[in-house]
Amino acid sequence: MLRCSLLLLVGVTLTSPALADVKPRKVDFTRDIRPLLADRCLQCHGPDEQTRKGRLRLDQREAALVGGRSKRPAIVPGAPDKSELLARVRTHEATEVMPPPKVNKPLSDRDIELLTRWIEQGAEYAQHWAYVPPRPAPLPQVQQLAWTRSPIDVFILARLEQARLKPAAEADRATLLRRVSLDLTGLPPTLHEAERFLNDPSPDAYERLVDRLLASPAFGERWAVPWLDLARYADSQGYANDPDRSIWPWRDWVIRALNANLPYDQFTLEQLAGDLLPNPTREQLIATGFHRNTMTNTEGGTNPEEFRSAAIVDRVNTTMAVWLASTFACAQCHSHKYDPFSQKEYYQIYAIFNNCEDANRLDDAPTLRVPLPRQEQRFAELDVELLRKLQERGKLSAAPLSVREKLDREIAALQRKLKPIEATTPILKELSKPRSTHIHVRGEFENKGEQVTPGLPAALTHVAPAGPINRLTLARWIVDPKNPLTARVAVNRLWEELFGVGLVETSEDFGTQGDLPSHPELLDWLALEYQRSGWNTKRMLRLLVTSATYRQNSQVSDELAQLDPNNRLLARGPRVRLSAEMVRDQALAISGLLSRKMFGPPVQPPRPLFALAAAFGSTTDWTASPGEDRLRRGLYTRVRRNAPYPSFTTFDAPERTFCNIRRLRTNTPLQALVTLNDPVFFEAAQGLARRIVAEGGPTTRQRLDFALRLCLTRSPTEAEAKRLEQLYEAARQRFASQPAHAESIATQPLGPIPAGMDAVELAAWTIVSNTILNLDETIARR
Repeated sequence: MLRCSLLLLVGVTLTSPALADVKPRKVDFTRDIRPLLADRCLQCHGPDEQTRKGRLRLDQREAALVGGRSKRPAIVPGAPDKSELLARVRTHEATEVMPPPKVNKPLSDRDIELLTRWIEQGAEYAQHWAYVPPRPAPLPQVQQLAWTRSPIDVFILARLEQARLKPAAEADRATLLRRVSLDLTGLPPTLHEAERFLNDPSPDAYERLVDRLLASPAFGERWAVPWLDLARYADSQGYANDPDRSIWPWRDWVIRALNANLPYDQFTLEQLAGDLLPNPTREQLIATGFHRNTMTNTEGGTNPEEFRSAAIVDRVNTTMAVWLASTFACAQCHSHKYDPFSQKEYYQIYAIFNNCEDANRLDDAPTLRVPLPRQEQRFAELDVELLRKLQERGKLSAAPLSVREKLDREIAALQRKLKPIEATTPILKELSKPRSTHIHVRGEFENKGEQVTPGLPAALTHVAPAGPINRLTLARWIVDPKNPLTARVAVNRLWEELFGVGLVETSEDFGTQGDLPSHPELLDWLALEYQRSGWNTKRMLRLLVTSATYRQNSQVSDELAQLDPNNRLLARGPRVRLSAEMVRDQALAISGLLSRKMFGPPVQPPRPLFALAAAFGSTTDWTASPGEDRLRRGLYTRVRRNAPYPSFTTFDAPERTFCNIRRLRTNTPLQALVTLNDPVFFEAAQGLARRIVAEGGPTTRQRLDFALRLCLTRSPTEAEAKRLEQLYEAARQRFASQPAHAESIATQPLGPIPAGMDAVELAAWTIVSNTILNLDETIARR
């Protein structure tokens, strides 16, 4: 009965004699028919007028009622037998049947039965859910109201009760502590933080823990990483030569903006059009680096205009994907086959970005001079003096040469003083005279069609922009409360980061080809709440992580694993493997080696040497950074597009060539090889071993308890302790007979053994530490 209820809930039709007398449910266009039409029909009978077959359009009701070239109505509401659509999907004639046999997408009997019932019931269409502004919905009635902590839980519980499921019990405090610490800061809790929380009896201890984590500087570093993916952030220009690019000030701006809880609408405006704001600050100019992450190709023989155009195309696609979860890129070469975006509308957005001053230059102009971290005051002093000297130089143009040469030497001296404490970073800047924009026929930049002016997609234009349309107009239109997509997309992405999958699983596509929301009323409630809060991201995250839904334990019974294997109903807490950066950062943090230094140019941790070179001889290898820079958090690691950091790509980090909306997690043997053998991870095991010996107590059992509490925020079970004790003893005995090997295991690459420690003991604990750091529970949050 439980399984039957759940299947009915998620829309699976069951046929059995017991259900023969049940009245058929009303066919829902959004749930049942639109996905069917989108998958089987709209490629040839959708919005794209250039490839539409038989002049028949099925994505609009009025057009379907009229029919195509044959003038026979495709759909006659209430009369399936008179509807040409059903005649064509039912026939067995190869030349008449739809979809044509060559596309290999035949309709099943169930599909045909759904279409038949839909037409019988009136063939009503509905606007795609994502293009309708979010609407407030009353909280559903639930039986276990005492379980809920917020409206989020009421929406979740209503679905669970419909499916006759119960939410899981709350996770224990240690599990919650580790989960929320990793989710909000990307780092595990320290022993001090664990003791403070686990020994706090106050009823609001968890909420106060969340507030401390949200206020941590590490918050911005953790939540910047998804934005670096979205922005295709890299420290190089791309393509074969892939020269360096100084774009790190934008990365630092993102971290600071997130830590300062800059409202999401302002966060958007500054990145898309900070330079067009009144009297923009240096920080607002740096923010426009979001769209200077596009690739640049200045190799000999290339066409600068081709790659300038490619950068504009990338900006159009990225903007629409990041903020509107739209596959707008499909309209570059022709009108979208599934969603209501025309090719003309694509190039109207292109025209907005076509007025930026940058033009595929090696020097990345236009750029902005910025101070290096911790040099802001000195930079400001010298920069003011330099500006004064330069101004004193339009005024002395008629002065004697000797006077000017004295002044030139002073200017040169100031510039020499500034050079080691400053950098230049790419920014956006609007042209004074706009470029003309034409539709690119078939997407070819040299094949120019109709001229277009800046404009916005009609299907999403719920508010008319005032004045000329530019990047600032576009940004304001994106964050206008009447825009149906922006808030939904933003909260869905936050949900995805915490639960592993969004309420809309296809977070990159809210269009007709994307998935329906698992909890549509909850998604709308969150979107409206986000707007009501003033686009307050920290408040939204606090709301999510303090919910009863988030606090559930992640244990799953065999029955629940069969009924809801992907946890779409959220009858248990999230269990998700850590991101590539978190896997590394956690290992370094646990070992005591992690540097907490923030901001600045990218760093180069140790990595294997490949002895490879780019097309023009530039090596793809690097020398590890000295000192603490080699042990900084992962988001500061240099991102070189043609040679990404290997351990990150192994754990599914993107190469950042183009915008990456979500990381799809994989499980491969290479991941275990990285965490077992990569120099960074083995060095972390050595560091953990030294901590265990120095801080863990005198006995093996005490040290194992210390190690597990460091790694997992819990003590080992009796079975775990015995297994690890056996591992330690076996390793210690082996290394006792191989002192040279023990010395190597204990010191390479970390360095000499501290005074008073024994190589054999450290080597044995290094093996144990390496094992613990590789536990599934260690590299996952549960």
